[in-house]
Amino acid sequence: MAAALLILPLAGCGAAGAVVDLASMPVRGTGRAIDAGSTLVDVATVSQSERDEKRGREIRRREERLGQLDREYRKQSEKCGRGDAEACRKRETAWYEMQRLMPSVPYEAR
Repeated sequence: MAAALLILPLAGCGAAGAVVDLASMPVRGTGRAIDAGSTLVDVATVSQSERDEKRGREIRRREERLGQLDREYRKQSEKCGRGDAEACRKRETAWYEMQRLMPSVPYEAR
């Protein structure tokens, strides 16, 4: 019985050591995560020039879509003028999409 009592505290030390290791692991891991996190922050940070480039690409995409819609509108208007009801419906659809898209495309005076 005395031997069991002596072994029990020793087993507890091993378990306590394991608990300390487990408890300190997130702290040690956090140190690495902070180091890695600062790198990730640098990678994830978007510069003003990158934001400007992205905005420019988006504006060009909208301008291209507006041009496509304008061509479609003109094409369908001709067909509608000849009495094609389906063309009239497509013309109206293009018109409404153009109206929705126009406010998001900057106007440049020429």
